[in-house]
Amino acid sequence: MPLTTNANDLNNELGWLNRVIDTRFKLFFAQDCAYQSIQDIPPPVLGNSSYAQCIERYQFGIAERITLALALAPVLSPGLLDIFFLKNQLYDRRFSEFGGASGSSSGFMPTVQTLLFILSNNNLEQRLALQSLFERNHAFVQQHMLHLQSLDNESQLHSPLRLSDEYQTLLTTGQHYRPSFGSQFPAQLIEIGLSFDDLVLHPGTLKQVQEIQTFITHGPTLMHDWGMKHKLRPGYRSLFYGPPGTGKTMTACILGKVTGRDVYKVDLSQVVSKYIGETEKNLGKVFDQAEHRDWILFFDEADALFGKRSGIQDAHDRYANQETAFLLQRLECFDGIAILASNWRDNLDEAFARRFETMIYFPLPRPEERLRLWRQGFSNKARLAADIDLQKIAKEHELAGGAILNAVRYASLQALARDSDTIVLDELLQGIRKEYAKTGKSG
Repeated sequence: MPLTTNANDLNNELGWLNRVIDTRFKLFFAQDCAYQSIQDIPPPVLGNSSYAQCIERYQFGIAERITLALALAPVLSPGLLDIFFLKNQLYDRRFSEFGGASGSSSGFMPTVQTLLFILSNNNLEQRLALQSLFERNHAFVQQHMLHLQSLDNESQLHSPLRLSDEYQTLLTTGQHYRPSFGSQFPAQLIEIGLSFDDLVLHPGTLKQVQEIQTFITHGPTLMHDWGMKHKLRPGYRSLFYGPPGTGKTMTACILGKVTGRDVYKVDLSQVVSKYIGETEKNLGKVFDQAEHRDWILFFDEADALFGKRSGIQDAHDRYANQETAFLLQRLECFDGIAILASNWRDNLDEAFARRFETMIYFPLPRPEERLRLWRQGFSNKARLAADIDLQKIAKEHELAGGAILNAVRYASLQALARDSDTIVLDELLQGIRKEYAKTGKSG
């Protein structure tokens, strides 16, 4: 049904755009025309498609609707734009007024110039007024709807008129776009099949985590309905710190699941670069796409990005400190949820620490929490041997949740290797010893 609704509305909108373009050409060539202006052509009444909802949400008028329809035309109905290939017989070349991206090998690719020709022809006053469509406070720019990029530093007039991947997907299919992991977006979607009931945390830690959930749920009301957006910074920043394996990543994933937000883990190996300026550029790609997307950005081992600034000894130190300042600015202006994870709070630069809304400590679990982790860790298909006392094991072995699950995995695989469903004590203890060996301890 959503696809059918979208298709009907888009088909009607493109049909209207076709009439608008036909009228503009007739007026341009002084041919007989039923209309004196393209403004006289009534736009279609839309249904309840995602396209219609976008028009309604931002109160778009005729100029914005023509912009969106023109940007969609090369994807949905490229033949509609073939008329722009018309040549000026006097100069044996295309009309400059029509715009169009040079070097396009397939159909006609409209540019900002194409849009201005349709909307205003050669009326200079109207053309100047239409520049407001591309100003910072317009929804096209604020919401990153349009992907305008001048070619070879040419004027914006020559920039191809393209929708961002996010809005092209939303307006055509009704689905939210999920970028693919790669060099252009060095962050990976992480999902989990658990809920808050599966989360085993110290009560104080859990209470602070629920504060983030409260902001995600009620933040829009606080910022907009209560008018606090002029007094408070956008978004929410939190630091998760504590020993490895204490549930920092799992907590971020569960927060995303219970609040209906995608969680993207930033891959620091793809972000941090030894080359000057590259780290800012790589991280900028993440923040640019994450703006206004209701995502949670998760930075694991955040020390690599947000560590303490050093004293200036040489040019490299100066650039490193400039890099940290850039990251600080992007983090502070980000309007989504940013969670930074670190094993040690003191490793982060103090300038970042002052800007967190919450700093949440994830301690090693206490015996009662370790017991719950052991009990939840095993498969329902596994049986514990009679001599396994989980309460005793939980009390005697101070392990993080991640280490407990590793021991469970080891003992379970050993049982399967014996073609059995029974977890035996010796193999479980061997799994525990392996976890101690990783940290240089004995158990």
